[in-house]
Amino acid sequence: MLSRASTTSGGHPRRWWILSALCLILFVVMVDNTIANVAIPSIASDLDASATQLQWIVNGYSLTLAALLIVAGSLSDRYGRKKGLLGGLALFALGSLIGTLAPTADVLVLARVLMGIGGAFLLPGTLGTLVRTFNDQDRPRAIGIWAAASAAALGMGPVIGGLLLDHFTWHSVFLVNVPVALVAAIGLGVLLDESSDGTSRQVDIAGAMLLALTITALVWSISAASQAEATSWTVVLSSALAFTAGTIFVMWERRHPAPILNLGLARNARFRAAVLGGVLTSLGMGGSLFVLTQNLQFLRGYSPLQAGIQLLPMAAGVFLVSSFLSARVLRNLGLGRGIALGVTIEGFGLALLGFAPLDNAWVMTVGLALVGSGAGITGPLVSNALISSIPPAQANTGSGVNGTLQEIGSGLGVATFAMATTLFFSQNVPDSLRSAASQSFLAAMNTAGSPDAVDSVQRSFASATSISLVLGAGAVLAGGILTGILLTHAERASAESKTGTSEGAAGL
Repeated sequence: MLSRASTTSGGHPRRWWILSALCLILFVVMVDNTIANVAIPSIASDLDASATQLQWIVNGYSLTLAALLIVAGSLSDRYGRKKGLLGGLALFALGSLIGTLAPTADVLVLARVLMGIGGAFLLPGTLGTLVRTFNDQDRPRAIGIWAAASAAALGMGPVIGGLLLDHFTWHSVFLVNVPVALVAAIGLGVLLDESSDGTSRQVDIAGAMLLALTITALVWSISAASQAEATSWTVVLSSALAFTAGTIFVMWERRHPAPILNLGLARNARFRAAVLGGVLTSLGMGGSLFVLTQNLQFLRGYSPLQAGIQLLPMAAGVFLVSSFLSARVLRNLGLGRGIALGVTIEGFGLALLGFAPLDNAWVMTVGLALVGSGAGITGPLVSNALISSIPPAQANTGSGVNGTLQEIGSGLGVATFAMATTLFFSQNVPDSLRSAASQSFLAAMNTAGSPDAVDSVQRSFASATSISLVLGAGAVLAGGILTGILLTHAERASAESKTGTSEGAAGL
């Protein structure tokens, strides 16, 4: 078990090697959020998969991951973080192997769900173990490197998938996970000591089920809102289910002696501000990626691989700034002003992408790099703020909250940007195309009969994506500055409280 001294003085003697293994795990878990998308056409042809099955092959992983992050983090805190990581790797590798050998689309869906369960233990386990392994001085830099690995994975997912499919069959996008999981398991088995801090091993089964149901319904309603009208029955019913399950969950947790999630965290001002900042950062990144990917593929005819390559400046910005600058910003500016700086850069990048012509390669490169650089500052600082507001005994639970916020924020970004784009797009095309445009860009293009109508559809869609990016810039900037102000006040109140406590002790 890691001693308290190892996390507060010099840190674990093998901490940087442990961080390498954790980043490898994080990379492969995050890559699987996007890598399967590239293989969908091949899977559909080979397994004769329906549209619904294809949707679940993609969403089965991400939805399961989001639903179980907090629950898996809490279980790891109670029963052992090393056990959680090694068990998660075993489930992830098994799901990947089943996916590789899947004879039918239904089996592949089950494999993706199993991978999601494994990933739910791995994602919070990496950050939770990092927090317990590094001391206060090295932790900001370590979190920056951790965030850089996540950004690199999201950016490289489509590229890696495209390269694999250029040389192998679709099975390779799942098979590649198996040796990576094996290497990571051997590394952690040798390097990492066991640690667990649960005061009670009583499992809050009902709370875990209610929390998973709440998050699943919430993420599903957000996803549905990005694909249909906000008043559709799918959105209404799933939102109602999320609200009902969430309300029952709160009532249950307040009375349970060993709750799966400590609701008292909501009284912490730093925690509340970090939650807002985490959602907003992911909202800007997820929404802009969605809009820009559509622009590249629909208007310019890029393949998924080509679109992924075009978006690499964003991932590069996050990677470089998270690795080399975020810890310095934290030291020099503090959490509040550092986050305000990050969202200002991110918002300016989104505004540049919205106001300037996207057919200019330099404009897109600079805009994406700014968005990534801003997120590279904000992401690690938000994680620092969130983790520092949670007791060390709940490190994995806090990491699960962090991951859940990223998933929800990204989903909200896709939903809001998609709805804004559809709204402006459908209002700017000729009346005869308005109904088709409210469904999708492709539907409008199929309905347009003349070259003039096709040109109108394309110009309207380009204008709609630009407006969405500008609105997103305003939302991210306003919300991020508010987060910075709240965190600055929280830091000041905490400092004043410590000063008052010290003065009171000195007077005794």
